[in-house]
Amino acid sequence: MEENKKEWFNQSVEEIKEKLKVEETQGLSEEQVAKNREIYGLNELATKKKKSLFVKFLEQFKDFMIIILIIAAIISGVVGYYEGEGITDSIIILIVVIVNAIIGVAQENKAEKSLEALQRLSSHVVKVMRNRQYNSGTF
Repeated sequence: MEENKKEWFNQSVEEIKEKLKVEETQGLSEEQVAKNREIYGLNELATKKKKSLFVKFLEQFKDFMIIILIIAAIISGVVGYYEGEGITDSIIILIVVIVNAIIGVAQENKAEKSLEALQRLSSHVVKVMRNRQYNSGTF
């Protein structure tokens, strides 16, 4: 990773102070804060657009083994139909694949809700120095 492309958390305090042109004893002025917000945006984590349940359900079928099972179910159904044995095996395989997808979506939703709950619990209050004064709050 190039030195000038390092993420903020990977940089030393000195590098950040130099990049933002800030004195540790003075903090940022309101003008500097406004300018930095224009350049870097707000100090928040990027969030992804949420997927619908239907899209999550369809994504469960992308796995290689699931595709193999679906192909096996189709072949089993075709062979069973032409040999007069019925398509019971292929129906069972497809039911297992669909139940697996439903369980996968349920687990994914549960994990997302847990992550959202953890984010709500995390502290959003910070202490900053602005115009030579310490301030606490959400910035």
